[in-house]
Amino acid sequence: MSQQAADRSLVALIADEDSTTGLLLAGIGNVDEKGEKNFKIVDNKTPVSEIEETFNHFTNERKDIAILLINQHIAEKIRPIVDRYTQAFPALLEIPSKDHPYDPAKDSVLKRVQKLFGE
Repeated sequence: MSQQAADRSLVALIADEDSTTGLLLAGIGNVDEKGEKNFKIVDNKTPVSEIEETFNHFTNERKDIAILLINQHIAEKIRPIVDRYTQAFPALLEIPSKDHPYDPAKDSVLKRVQKLFGE
């Protein structure tokens, strides 16, 4: 497990334009030698299938991602996939956006923790 963690150094992002811009300005952006980015900008026109494909790519195929941030309102669009995700790496965190506040009742990780503690 520690070797698996040692190879992971990136934060990936599936988010709206404002969240992505802020996090890219903070320095999380990466484009590898193949031109592959560690972020996906999602808007109202982005098909759910494309969001699912990006999520699966970041969680299953990319071995350099340690943390995957996803706007909670986008996670809602692919909630069954997000709820089934249980891997340690990349760690999955749902984050708020400017227009959509964080709702702890919808957070899949928080639900699992509450279930663990019997709440």
